Parts: sequence; C-alpha cells; structure tokens
Amino acid sequence: MKAKQKMTARQKARTLSALFFSFFKIGICTFGGGYAMIPLIQKEAGEKRGWITDGDMLEILAVAESTPGPIAINSATFIGERVAGFWGAFCATLGVSLPSFLILLLLSHVLALYQHLKPVRYAFFGIRSGVLALMVKALYSLYRQCPKDLFSILLMIAVLLGAVAAHLFGFSVLYFLLGAALFGLCYAFIRAKRGKI
Repeated sequence: MKAKQKMTARQKARTLSALFFSFFKIGICTFGGGYAMIPLIQKEAGEKRGWITDGDMLEILAVAESTPGPIAINSATFIGERVAGFWGAFCATLGVSLPSFLILLLLSHVLALYQHLKPVRYAFFGIRSGVLALMVKALYSLYRQCPKDLFSILLMIAVLLGAVAAHLFGFSVLYFLLGAALFGLCYAFIRAKRGKI
C-alpha cells in the first residue's frame, strides 16, 4: 500500500473530501451489508482512485474481519488512515456510515406506514437477490487473489467447515479466524526458516 505522503493543506482537504464522498457513495449505493460493499470498495478505492491494490484489499479484509465491528466500516477506516492519517480514517468512516443512518431513519418511518403493501415486500425480495450476486462477485474476486498452494486450500476448507459448524452449533466463528491466522504465521515462519520466503 502506498505510504502517506506530505500534503499541502489544500491537497489534504481535497483528499479528505474525496475519501468522504467516495465512501458516502459506496454506503448509499449498497444494500446487504459489508460483504456486498467489498466489490464497490475494491473498484472505487483501488481501480478508480488508486489508493489500494488488489493485494492490499486482501490484507485489509483480513484485518477488518478479524477486528470487532462491521467489515465495511473497518475497511473504510483502515483505507482512510493509510491515505490521510486520523482525519482520513474519520472522513472515510463517517462517509460509509452516514447513508445507513439516514436511510434507516427514513425507512423506519416509511415502513411503519407501508410494510403491509405487496410491492414493498416484493421490492425487498429483489434487493436480496441482488445482494447475493454482489457477495458471489466479492468471493470470486478474493479467490482470484488468494494463494493457490496446498496449505492455503486446506486451510480455506477447514475454516469453511468450521464456519458451518459454528453456525449449526451456535458458537463464534472468530476462533477459526484466529486459528487460521495462527496457522498462517506458523506456516510463514517454517517457510522462512527453510529459506523459501
């Protein structure tokens, strides 16, 4: 990821404004939560703005998923901090959070009045289908960037099975994420010792 560079006051103001409006646009255009936002974050912050690379996105998602809080907000905070320090993190986080707050505030009043209407219910069925498509796209993008060696594939299968078991038996998937991180560290350490890294 690019290191933060010294910016003039005007450049910093433009960067903070770009962070806020980029993540505001992501927040207002995305239904379905953090995972549905991943392709939009990748496109806006990576392809369009050049703030991150595809490799950076994988690292950001690993950190965002492993820390408390919604993945989209954690990702926005992380990217904002890398681009423009504390105020970059603040603007990106505010930008991605504000649309949800405003929309929920409005919808809570509207749905109380119109939730019994069939068109409203059907509209939400359609939104759910769109969210699933976005999540599948995010999964495919992440898979393309992941290592394809035997260790990575076995670890991915183990964590996937662990996540299913966590859902079925009602315990936290966080243990499997921490375990995956620990196995990854051990694997990297062993490879470094053997001179393969």
